[in-house]
Order: sequence, then C-alpha cells, then structure tokens
Amino acid sequence: MEQTILVTLAYQGGPPDTDESLAELQRLTATAGGEVVLAKKFSRTKPDAALFFGSGQVSQLADRLRVLQADLLIVDHELRPVQQRNLEAALRCRVIDRTQLILDIFARRAHSHEGKLQVELAQLSYLLPRLTGKGVALSRLGGGIGTRGPGETKLEYDRRRVRDRIVVLKKQLRSVAQTRFLHRQDREAVPLPLVSLVGYTNAGKSALLNALTGEKALVEDKLFATLDLATRKVILPPSLEILLTDTVGFIRRLPHYLVAAFRGTLEEVVSADLLLHVVDGADADAAGHILTVRQVLGELGARDKATILLLNKADIISRNLRARLTHQFPTALLVSAVTGQGLDRLRREIGRRLARDWPTVTLRLPYAEADLRALILRRGRVLRESFGATMVTLRAQLPPKLLGQIEEIRRRYRQEHQNGDRPRVRVSS
Repeated sequence: MEQTILVTLAYQGGPPDTDESLAELQRLTATAGGEVVLAKKFSRTKPDAALFFGSGQVSQLADRLRVLQADLLIVDHELRPVQQRNLEAALRCRVIDRTQLILDIFARRAHSHEGKLQVELAQLSYLLPRLTGKGVALSRLGGGIGTRGPGETKLEYDRRRVRDRIVVLKKQLRSVAQTRFLHRQDREAVPLPLVSLVGYTNAGKSALLNALTGEKALVEDKLFATLDLATRKVILPPSLEILLTDTVGFIRRLPHYLVAAFRGTLEEVVSADLLLHVVDGADADAAGHILTVRQVLGELGARDKATILLLNKADIISRNLRARLTHQFPTALLVSAVTGQGLDRLRREIGRRLARDWPTVTLRLPYAEADLRALILRRGRVLRESFGATMVTLRAQLPPKLLGQIEEIRRRYRQEHQNGDRPRVRVSS
C-alpha cells in the first residue's frame, strides 16, 4: 500500500469547495488502494505556471515527503503536463493529479468490454499531451529523403501509436454504440417506459436497484463501485412494467475525458422517460452533490428531463440534516434502500410521473378479451376498473404507442362489425 500525501490549493477563481474536495480525495485514494499519511491545504493568489504551488510550499512538501517516507503525492486539481514534470523533479517522487487518480479507479472497476474500451480511451486521451522526450525535441532525426518513417524519434513513435490506438478504440466504441442502438430499437418495439438512476458516486443507486427489483447487483461502500450499465424490469402497482437502468456515478470535477468516453453509455440517461436522481441524504455535502449531478446532466443535454429527487439512506439521516434538506428540496422523497422506507410511495410516484402526459381513455372490453386487458394493465396506468355483466370498463392513462395499437384493434373490430359481427372493444376519450 503506497504511503500517500494529498494536497490542494485554494486560490482566487478556483474551486470553492476545497475542503470537501480534499476529504473526497482521501476516499478516492483509499478506493485506489493508497494509505493517506497527510492531507494538506495551501493558499495563494493563483497557481504557479511552472509548479502549480509556490516554491516555499513545494519545499514544505519535500520536507513532509522525506519525514513521512511517502511514495506518492496526489494533487487535487488537474495539472498541466509541465507542472507535473516540474513537481516530480523538485520533489523526487511520483506525482499524479485528481484526474489521473479517477482514471486509475475507473480502470480497476471496469468489467464489461465496453467499459474497458471507454476507460482506455479516456486514459490515452489524458496521456497523449503528457508524452515527453528528453533533450532537443525534433520530429525527425534528420531531414530530407530517406529520413522518414523509421527515422522518427521514440517520442514521435509513441505519440503515433497512441493516436492510432485512439482511432481504433473510437471505431470499436462506435460499433458497440450501434449494437446498443439496435437493442434500443428492439426495446422500443415493445414500448416499456425507461427509467434511469442517476446520482453522485456511492449515493446508493445499485442498492436502490436491488431494492426495487429484488435482484443482487454489486453493492459496495466504495466510490465508483458500478461502472457498467445494468437494466432490469420492474413491476409497479398494480402491474405496470418499466425498465430500470443503473448508470455510472458522477463526481465533482468529473474529468472531461471520462464524460467524452462514456457519452455513448450515458445516452441511456438522455433517452430515458424519467430520471431518479439518487442522493446520499446522510452526506453533509448532499446539496453540493445535487448541484454537481445537475451540472453533468446539463452537459449531457438532460437538464430538463423529468426527474424525481430521492434522498436515500433516510434510516441514518440526522434529524437536523433531514430538516434542512426537506426545507431546501421540498419535493424530494425520503427513501431507504436498506429498510425499504418510502419505496411504496416511490413506486406510485414513478407511475404517476410517467403517465403525466399520457392521454386518459375509457375502454370497455368483453371478458373474452382478457389478453388485451392484461396488456393494458402491463403497459398503462389504470385509474379505475369496474366489472359488468358482460364487459369490464377501464379508465386508464396509456402511452401514445399503446393507444395506437388499441386504435388498430378497434379499426379491425369495426371491420368485423361492418361484416355483421359485434364489435368487441370500445375506446373513448
């Protein structure tokens, strides 16, 4: 386990939440397998162009590294390549930044083929501008005829290999995205509403997926425990079927390399009919987490998507924090994936929100049409149902696609009636 020193810099125009971010960096380091021996915060007017920190601050860090026998320094910012190189030379130890640490955790956590491709693409995009050579930088060893190709420097060769690999990865990810698009088309042929879980990392999205589906998706008290998409069918009362998708967690200052690499996967968020924004209600910085997630959703073009805000871990939220959050976010639902608190209300609210824009119709079906009634119960939201001598009457909200299917059935039955048969289905608004 690497002995690690963490350091952040508060400066004018910089991130306002340096204390919370530094505490989060400690959890990220633990997730990556490091042991934090010191977390240090410095302040200055602006970052130094060469070292990021001031020369006196770098001297302090060198002393602490030597005394504590630390192997690694992690900076809670994204360093420019020259700053990272200069710090390593001045401190004589390995230096990484926040982005590199998060990329390392993603590399450890990715299990699916697509996840591994996405993480490698993000890592190489981060690495490319950081490839450096020693001595005089020339693109060729010589000039003129006969010096091209094998004559290029090791640095140029490495850069070309990285660029070529990035091209291959993007091509493979486009192929995966096309396959996902075809799967989405197949799914839309049987129009089940899609609900996506989004939220800050370790907010309890996977635990909530398990609680709502009764399944056993991976749940760990670690950051970024889930990177791969998981989609399950959920039945809401009385029998409405939906698809529920768990997505990768967000984090403050999520590296843009990751947002770009995972954009294909995050299309599930953009295409969802409803988002469940899961928040760790027991975290003291829950409000900051909510803001971070909303910012990332805005980058994805999903800022205005219909959303239910969920304050998870209600069983361990302190009384004062609960009062503050419910005052600040009055429409949020308090839930607990562990105890089941609030889940019945959540199920009802999901059905209500999904059906908000669905047309409301009255259907009268003969008892012989039990299959059609079952389809309506699975795909629509039944508001009222009454049973007569020969017919069952349903007042329901139906997705437009399903209503179109029923209209087609009604058209066929009209044709039957014109041929002398009794119409078996009646639909009215």
